[in-house]
Amino acid sequence: MAGDSIGGGSQVALVTGGYDHTIKLWQAHSGVCLRTMQHPESQVNGLEISPNGQRVAACGYQHIRMYDLASANPDPVINFEGITKNVSRVGFQKNGTWMYTGGEDCTARIWDPRAQPQTRCQKIFQVQAPVNAVMLHPDQTQIMVGDQSGIIHLWDLRTDQNEQLIPEAEASIQDIAIDPSGKVMAAVNNKGNCYVWALGDSPHPVPRHHIPAHTKYALRCKFSLDSTLLVTTSGDCSAKVWRAGEWSLVRELRHDSQRWVWDAAFTVDSRYLFTGSSDSYARLWDVEKGTLEREYCGHQKAITALAFKDQAV
Repeated sequence: MAGDSIGGGSQVALVTGGYDHTIKLWQAHSGVCLRTMQHPESQVNGLEISPNGQRVAACGYQHIRMYDLASANPDPVINFEGITKNVSRVGFQKNGTWMYTGGEDCTARIWDPRAQPQTRCQKIFQVQAPVNAVMLHPDQTQIMVGDQSGIIHLWDLRTDQNEQLIPEAEASIQDIAIDPSGKVMAAVNNKGNCYVWALGDSPHPVPRHHIPAHTKYALRCKFSLDSTLLVTTSGDCSAKVWRAGEWSLVRELRHDSQRWVWDAAFTVDSRYLFTGSSDSYARLWDVEKGTLEREYCGHQKAITALAFKDQAV
């Protein structure tokens, strides 16, 4: 039963957000919505649960908000202001001491949630095109920044130097993933292609594979916690799971009413996958069987971001 794998206690958090200007906290094993938090200014572009599982960061149009998952407070506990345009991605340093974002103002930024005032970011990395993707390397020394011109910038946080990768001309980078072991990086673009590089053995990423993953816009890519699987999501109404290393298709996950699949997250044991779609549903899939295990119904419009965390990890 899926509930056994994803836990039945309060330690397990599934959070979704989207175009209805709300963020919902779910009981993952039952599908019950525990709480709805308001995000009134805009849609939710990205969500990330803090390493301790106590808070969730949400990014949207000209705002980054931090919400408390451990209390019943529906309002944000921290507002990061002074941002222009859409903030597309948000993430945390492994100990939660700082946060990073990327956005359409052509920057990647580092923030200290403990600093006062929180309107000021600590570090800015400027590029020439809107930023769609930011991903912190597991060793915490580099942030990969993907932009709409098709460039992946490798921002070295120690030296502030950067190098660039251009996997495909005139194709916007939509998302970047690095496996938890720090050995492989993947990126997807608006033409539906996924590119894979080897990291670590060389000082520079080494191109390894090109997957023609989707026929339309690719939106997200994420590795499983054990680094064995990669999921890509797309405007072709599917999420596809690939076996890392050989890059063969393990499973294509579709549903009759499912439209664009905006985001996805594996469970800790890599057996199950959450997806969020334009049809306003989040879903839990059995990856091995390809079966739909549960639906999370409550949003009124597209779900464009989700985050899952099991605090036992």
